[in-house]
Amino acid sequence: MKICFVINSVETETCGTTVYLMNEARKRKHDVYAMGVGDFFFAQGKPLSINSTYVSKNAEVGSPEEYLEILQSDKAKKKRIIATDLDVLFIRNNPTEEGSSRQWAEQSGVAFGRMMQQEGVLVLNDAYALSNAFIDKLYFEELPESIKPNSIITREKEEVLKFFEDHKKKMVLKPLEGSGGRDVYLIDKNEKNLNQIIENLSAQGYIIAQEYLPAAKDGDVRVLLMNGRVMEKDGKYGIIRRLTGEGEFRSNFAQGGTGDTSPLTDDMKKIIEITAPKLIRDGLFFVGLDIVKNKLIEINVLSPGGMDHFKDIGLPDFSDTVIEAIERKVEYKKLYKGKIANHVLATMV
Repeated sequence: MKICFVINSVETETCGTTVYLMNEARKRKHDVYAMGVGDFFFAQGKPLSINSTYVSKNAEVGSPEEYLEILQSDKAKKKRIIATDLDVLFIRNNPTEEGSSRQWAEQSGVAFGRMMQQEGVLVLNDAYALSNAFIDKLYFEELPESIKPNSIITREKEEVLKFFEDHKKKMVLKPLEGSGGRDVYLIDKNEKNLNQIIENLSAQGYIIAQEYLPAAKDGDVRVLLMNGRVMEKDGKYGIIRRLTGEGEFRSNFAQGGTGDTSPLTDDMKKIIEITAPKLIRDGLFFVGLDIVKNKLIEINVLSPGGMDHFKDIGLPDFSDTVIEAIERKVEYKKLYKGKIANHVLATMV
């Protein structure tokens, strides 16, 4: 299998879920390539191609950390690949991590992913589904109200202030387009800078004002879904409880959160049961759900992570589970001679 992972850039990639998956695919003797969102090449009348970076099969690599070190060194190899020579394009870049100087990069991965999908390459997650869910917090709002906290999306300060009053002067404010817990605020009646916070967030774009869930003080749970099902291996699930750091209400690892294990609760099962059919229909193969007790607070369809923390809490490495699922999709594609649509193939078990 020839598989290419789209990331923000090879130079800035950190050792997270994507690198774990790349290293596993290489261990399984696949041809594994990495590319930044700026590494596509298109010329009229010629096939789309990509400028890839890869680790030689002869290189001695053990851990994901060692793999990334070589990938970012002068030992890495470069190769231009015609898109149709690939079996799989796995879009894993995070648009919300792009700075203001790289606005061009935000939608490039998905846009070129659509072109590769049209040329018959298996694209995960489905590129058209990613286009529709590009602002994943807005995609989240398409889900049933019963599993979500109350919220509004607006740029009007008066509406935010009204929401604040209607919810007993306690709410969470965050940008519509953001990740990693950046610019997320817990607002209560003691907040002195509310107007300034609203103005700063609205300068970035739309604001989400969300009902505060008291259970959030104990952190949240990241549930990783594959093909609409919780990842499972050796009787354990791909679930990690993210605990808040000292003096912090956000549980994101980027904000000092720590990890712990969590069982698969009945509340989680209900949320998954309601969410999965839409994810499967849309062709979203690999998705992260963030849950507080019985409410889904966020959905990540663009670059769900957390697998790099599993080893710290005694969970197995699920990388092989993910790569095996992709191998099956490639086999299905060959058996059915390309007659199955990408969005269907993307979530076939």
